[in-house]
Amino acid sequence: MGKVLGIFISDGGVPKLSVNSVHVTNFGLVGDNQADKKHHGGLMKAVCVLENELLLRLQSEGHPIQPGTTGENLLLEGFNLTIGSLFRVGNVELEVVSAATPCKTISESFTNGNFNRISHKKHPGETRWYCKVIQTGKISISG
Repeated sequence: MGKVLGIFISDGGVPKLSVNSVHVTNFGLVGDNQADKKHHGGLMKAVCVLENELLLRLQSEGHPIQPGTTGENLLLEGFNLTIGSLFRVGNVELEVVSAATPCKTISESFTNGNFNRISHKKHPGETRWYCKVIQTGKISISG
């Protein structure tokens, strides 16, 4: 069974800041905003998810990545996500609809600015995921 290790929101940009709980609408986390609405947010990119297993792997490779620094909304553990995955966090149901294409905005999280380290095209499955909200509700950090 998976769990929520972190919830992150910001007024736009990175890093996103940690909160203990959040309400989720069809358009994403209440209190979260995106500076670049052309590439982020909306119904099909409402929630950005990073799996802790990848975060730990990146840190072990020497990258200075930390929770919230790549713009993810949720840091999860134990879900093994892929495109098409349906999963629940709290009473919220999400569906993974696409990989989140990395950009230079998150380069400080990577050695030598190599943000393409989390490119799904270059490293299949080692990415952040965009999710649409199937059922709205509240998410809290797992105990």
